[in-house]
Amino acid sequence: MKIQRLTRNLTFWVLLAIVAGALLGHFRPALAVQMEPLGKRFIDVVKLFINPIIFLTITLGISTMGDLKKVGRIGGKALLYFEIVTTLALLIGVGVAALVRPGDGVSTGRLDTGKVGEFTKRATEFSWGHFLADNLTLQVLLVAIVLGIGLSKYAGRKPVIHFLKACSKYVFRGLHLVMLLAPIGAFGGMAFTIGKYGIATLLPLGKLMVTVYLTMGLFVFLVLGVILRYCRIGMWSFLKYIKAELLIVLGTSSSEAGLPGLMEKLEGMGCAQPVVGLVVPTGYSFNLDGTTIYLSLSTLFLAQVFHIELSGAQILTMMGILMVTSKGAAGVAGSGFVVLASTLTAMKVIPVEGLALLLGVDRFMSEARSITNFIGNGVATIFLAHTEDALDHEMAVEALGKRLRPLRFRRGLTSGEYLGEVAEKAAE
Repeated sequence: MKIQRLTRNLTFWVLLAIVAGALLGHFRPALAVQMEPLGKRFIDVVKLFINPIIFLTITLGISTMGDLKKVGRIGGKALLYFEIVTTLALLIGVGVAALVRPGDGVSTGRLDTGKVGEFTKRATEFSWGHFLADNLTLQVLLVAIVLGIGLSKYAGRKPVIHFLKACSKYVFRGLHLVMLLAPIGAFGGMAFTIGKYGIATLLPLGKLMVTVYLTMGLFVFLVLGVILRYCRIGMWSFLKYIKAELLIVLGTSSSEAGLPGLMEKLEGMGCAQPVVGLVVPTGYSFNLDGTTIYLSLSTLFLAQVFHIELSGAQILTMMGILMVTSKGAAGVAGSGFVVLASTLTAMKVIPVEGLALLLGVDRFMSEARSITNFIGNGVATIFLAHTEDALDHEMAVEALGKRLRPLRFRRGLTSGEYLGEVAEKAAE
């Protein structure tokens, strides 16, 4: 019976796919590189669901909330929270880089600057206008907020809300079917990464890799762990609850792949729908904790490689630049390198050519970035729901404590419908 339950578990198949992809990448790299479309296509299909889910979630949430002042208050608190936490992430990244000094002893003889010019060009072309124009998620969020406010004041809104709820049901049903293909996407993503770059690529910059992963782990369990503890929730319990989504993010190196599932899981543990709909998509663009840590570590790493001792004023300047440029990372292709290039260009102290050192290992570090960003947005949503009295703690205890059956991909039920069904059975 245990074996049958295991083979029906999506997490098991995703983990197995990641291991299989890594093995294929190591032993048959040429074949593994050809698996790249599997990971890319899976992410592309999941992306199709992100904006409809955001639109439906936030529109329904606001139109049924009634208190529009609360919507504005949640949005303002979310942006303040994002700024405070990403600043803490910056400070931790700078502190660890100064203490560990991962760039000491790294040779610049490995520089291959052929691709660096492309990132530098993109960095100089970046503007907030382009960011807003290219970031469809933010556009959908704004439209949903406006429509939700309009519906909340419209007397004949019931038929519209009924229609949107029906659409939501079918969107989630389609998402559940697509997520059954997650092992294939995870296999393709991991096989391509190991096959193209190889484990040997990590050795010259192994100290940087270890520093990045340890720093992000420190941030997750200390900073985010304390925030969750304030909400009376344990970090390990939360990570176990979203383990399937975490493995998908790990296998595909993309937080987008797990975003719809995270929103549903957060609702399933008692976070109010409007809070989830507002915070998660906004955080996807403005609450990039992992990206912020990576950028601060990488900047100081390159300074150490080129034996450049940054003064206190220069470090503060770097942090100020990163606090602005990192906010646009989600809207730019090759975001990590583009933002890093723009930071180095603005500082005019560290050679931009140093980015070539990071090209080979960036894919491996992107997994840590994506997972940290993903966890950070989940924690932000829980915190804001808790402070707004929009978190059902009894539901959270049930979901995280496993006294409630885990959310399954069955019959196209949304998390709210499934929990309602369980509540009805309990009442009987």
